[in-house]
Amino acid sequence: MAITHLKRSKPESERAEDEAKVRALVESTLADIAARGDAAVRALSEKFDQYSAASFRLTDSEIEAAVSKVSTRDMADIQFAQAQIRRFAEAQKSSMSDIEIETLPGVILGHRNIPVQSVGCYVPGGKFPMVASAHMSVLTASVAGVPRIVASAPPVDGAPHPAIVAAMKLAGAHEIYVLGGIQAVGAMALGTETIEPVHMLVGPGNAFVAEAKRQLYGRVGIDLFAGPTETMVVADDTVDAEICATDLLGQAEHGYNSPACLITNSKKLAEQTIVECDRLLDILPTAETARVSWNDYGDVVLCDTHEEMLQVANDMAYEHVQVMTDRDDWYLENMHSYGALFLGPRTNVANGDKVIGTNHTLPTKKAGRYTGGLWVGKFLKTHSYQKVTTDAAAAMIGEYGSRLCMLEGFVGHAEQCNVRVRRYGGRNVPYGAAAE
Repeated sequence: MAITHLKRSKPESERAEDEAKVRALVESTLADIAARGDAAVRALSEKFDQYSAASFRLTDSEIEAAVSKVSTRDMADIQFAQAQIRRFAEAQKSSMSDIEIETLPGVILGHRNIPVQSVGCYVPGGKFPMVASAHMSVLTASVAGVPRIVASAPPVDGAPHPAIVAAMKLAGAHEIYVLGGIQAVGAMALGTETIEPVHMLVGPGNAFVAEAKRQLYGRVGIDLFAGPTETMVVADDTVDAEICATDLLGQAEHGYNSPACLITNSKKLAEQTIVECDRLLDILPTAETARVSWNDYGDVVLCDTHEEMLQVANDMAYEHVQVMTDRDDWYLENMHSYGALFLGPRTNVANGDKVIGTNHTLPTKKAGRYTGGLWVGKFLKTHSYQKVTTDAAAAMIGEYGSRLCMLEGFVGHAEQCNVRVRRYGGRNVPYGAAAE
């Protein structure tokens, strides 16, 4: 086996230092929001976004005013994207069924899929106003049937971003706030004097938003632990350096710490892609950001075989994995740890991010080993129930339950079973004894 790194990213030790600083700042900020509520949220908004309003929640007339600023073409494009995302989310929901079965005569077991009752959807603004994130979170929650959907995005140039507000409204948001960063997710999760807390937080964000969600997890549910955008290209010599470099840098522009990795069994492609990245960075308008990410968080891994490429890809478990090889379906069958797959040169991560219909909120930092991305099922809780409808079944199950409880020393548990054996089975089981 020969796996060679032609280019290596920043070591984990340096990344850990950066994360520790973010963790401490987020912890103190959330404590301030919990203690001072609206006053803390307002101070944070004024400090980081230079924005303050009588109310951070938009009124119906303010929403209409923002939507009216969206061009006809932009509105049509938003509606097209939402139609694709809705269609796939509805198909996913239809795959989930309530069930009820009779496992034994008189013993009925089942489960119901119940929507989370309130969700806070964060939509990033900042450097890039991510209109598509409104579709991915708000619309998917709406398809799931969530009865209260709260959406929040930071101001852009001192005002609500019209296209983001339009996307939120069209997707089905019940409340829309102009708040960004830690103050947005903190207010939605913890609640303030004017914002009722939610049961769950979803949506991507920068390192501070991601860490805030991590610290709030448990108090509220979250979609997943998400860090900076990651993109991986798994390619052989069936494609060229231009398409590989374009797909790597197309995601590296997200932020200064967005990992991008090429895995290939072609030394020629690996070397040419490195050269092509340098060429594109001289003409890419967002090169200031992408260059830092590529220099500090870019990897090029050269392997001998597709089996080695598969192993490295599964071990790294990146968020986006673009597969362009002579055996794409083989990767589909054998990849087990990733956020989302993009198969073949005709597709790309940007389509998945914006319009094709799958969800773009995906696991990063190897979370793809244990969870998939945001989907309609994340907003549904599967709750079991059971009922016993005959005396014979109550007595029979009670006997087993009694003995198994006593096996573990749970006498009180056993008595829950014994009282049914006595009442419905006519058996005289002594108090505190196992049913025979």
